[in-house]
Amino acid sequence: MVEYFTHDERLGISIPSFDWNWGQYPEHVQQTILYQWEKIRGKIPDRIAELEEFINMKQAQLSDEGNFIKSCELNSEISELASIINDLWLWYRTNQDISEKVHL
Repeated sequence: MVEYFTHDERLGISIPSFDWNWGQYPEHVQQTILYQWEKIRGKIPDRIAELEEFINMKQAQLSDEGNFIKSCELNSEISELASIINDLWLWYRTNQDISEKVHL
């Protein structure tokens, strides 16, 4: 199933990566892809929770940080983590309708 998904280092999950239009894949391949995506998609909330823990740790560091430069770095890191979480939610929600086809 690796050929239909590419691991995204930034997001920490594999995302769909197709060489053809969806309709060009045989139905049994579509079902296999959808099943695999549903397994990946199910891990997204756990990945988000993990990133939220990092944000909380960085916010705690930020509240104790007196160095302006270090505070800026922490704010930047928090912002990047929040951006990743946003992208993960987009993947989770965007593909929800497609994932429901697995159960039809």
